[in-house]
Formats: sequence, structure tokens, C-alpha cells
Amino acid sequence: MRKATLLGGSGFAGAEILRRLLQHPEIEIVRVGAADHLGEPVARAHPQLEGFSELHFEALTPAQAVAGVDVVIMGLPHAVSVEVMQAARERDVRVLDLSGAFRLRDPASYRRYYEAEHPNPELLAQFVYGLPEWNRAALTGAQYVASPGCFATCIELSLAPFAHAGLLTGCVRTVAATGSSGAGSSPLVTTHHPTRAHNLRTYKPLGHAHTPEIVENLESWGGQNLELQFVPVSAPLTRGIFATSFFSVKADVTEAHLREVLAEAYTHERFVRVPQGRLPEVVAVATSNTAEVGLACGEPHAGRREVVVFGALDNLVKGGAGQAVQNLNLMFGWDETLTLTGPGSYP
Repeated sequence: MRKATLLGGSGFAGAEILRRLLQHPEIEIVRVGAADHLGEPVARAHPQLEGFSELHFEALTPAQAVAGVDVVIMGLPHAVSVEVMQAARERDVRVLDLSGAFRLRDPASYRRYYEAEHPNPELLAQFVYGLPEWNRAALTGAQYVASPGCFATCIELSLAPFAHAGLLTGCVRTVAATGSSGAGSSPLVTTHHPTRAHNLRTYKPLGHAHTPEIVENLESWGGQNLELQFVPVSAPLTRGIFATSFFSVKADVTEAHLREVLAEAYTHERFVRVPQGRLPEVVAVATSNTAEVGLACGEPHAGRREVVVFGALDNLVKGGAGQAVQNLNLMFGWDETLTLTGPGSYP
């Protein structure tokens, strides 16, 4: 059994990682770090784990976090992730990071969207970006992996097939709605149920931190001269993301060809599906590690055809903890689907 430390284990993503890894046949969580619930059993914060674990929340220094383990899984603020990364390098411990600290390759983009200089820009090139459907070969056996953001996962899975086919160029416009669990477990005015349950509001329009991550990766997969105009929306959901992306292609690109591009990209993928007879929807993927993608097309006009692509996923699973486990499986050469199969809940 490989041994792991989970950091940031008291949050929603931490709960989902624990739920998956406590039943994993190849890895053992030996300690769980957190900033709250210290000394308490993990079930105090995550009652669904009552009777499944004797682990307790601990306050761990970076050195303690990496001691005696094969991998550190980090669901931490950016600055803390960097500190733990330094300790992991000294001990030759693998790192799976769920923060945005190492997702970008360009330090200038990090400075612009995270409003700070990256403390160790030389480390950015050492991380593999953790979107398995489009980066599987590099993830297999990787030492350091940066799991994507939830919005980024949904939008990239929707658009990557068209980038790869040479059909994604210029301006892309996306509106994506997210559930309240994406804001973390600490209550805020914008995530408090009475103010969110019957409300829609945008935040960070045209300036969300996942924007450069999406552009960098779509261009690496074949997109050309991309500009993403991204508007995130806070929705009255607990969990889930629904993304609608708009772009155009030449008028002679048929709808049949666009659908073929999408289908071929994911025919053999276990965790991405193109639903038949309907478009993607959040309720179809909630609590599962599966994402859905689909499209609609307009008629040719002025030499162009408008394309609308839809994506849906659970922000805590395929958009977060589930994808992290999928990456972990690839890092150690295990079956990619371990602890991740099965449909979600409905409704």
C-alpha cells in the first residue's frame, strides 16, 4: 500500500477525496491536515464518514506533511501549497495539488489573475496538468500534478475536441453557472443559503482566475490565437457546473462534422459522455465523476457558422476531488477508474 497525506481535509473537496480513498485498494491515508477541527475525528466535519475512519484532523508543518509518505494531496491556499512543495522536493515525495498554484506555465498570467508574483516560478514547468482525457500520457507516472480548476475542466472538455481538430480560433465566449460548494465550506454572504437559494449573480466577469488556464491548454491542444471572454455565475445549486460556450467556424463546416469531432474525441473515454437524444444537464452527472458535453449549431451566415457547446459536471467530483483521484491513479500506474465508477444520484 502506498501512503498519502491529505492536506485541507476538512473542506468539501477533502470529504470527497476521503470518501474515495478510504475504499481505495492501493493507497492508505495516514494523516489528514486541516486548519480547523484540530484533534477531532474526520467524521466531526464529514458525518458521512462516521464509522469508516479513525483518522483525526492535525495541524501539520510542511515537513510533517511529507514525512514517511509516497504522495501529498493538497487542497490548500496557493501560498501554502508552495511551502509544502518545497518540503516534498527535499524528500522526493510526489505531489498532487488541487490549488491554482501550479496550473499555469506563464508567471505573468499568474501575476495578473492571482494578483501576486509567483514565489517559485521555476517550479511551474515541473508540473503536469491533470486533465486525463487530454494529457493522459504525461500524467502516467508523473511526479508532480496540478489538478485543473472546476470551471476549467468543464470548459476545456467542451472545447478541446474542436481545438484539436483545428476548428477553434479567435474569440470564445463562455457563461458558466456553478453551485455553492465550489466556494468552500466556510460560509460567506454569497454562499449563505437564504441569499443564494433563489438568486443568480455574476462574479469576476471577464477576470476569473481560470481564464488563462483554459486558454493556455486549449492552445496547447491546437487552438489558435484564442481569446476567452468568460463570465461565471453563482447559481442556486449545491453542486454542479453548467457551461455554455460560443464560437464560430467557416460556413462550409457542417453540423454533422462538428458532431463527429465531438463523438470521436470521447468515444473511448470512461468519464466523458455525449448524451443521446438530449443535451447535457447537471442532474445527470451530480455526485459522479462523469462529465457531459454536447452542441447546437446555427445556419451559415456571412461566411460563418455559429456553434454553441454545452458542458456539465459535478464541481466536487470530476471538477475536483474525483478528477484528483483519477490523476492519482495515473501517477502510480493503477487502473484509472479505481473508486470512481458508477452513476451519480438522480434527481
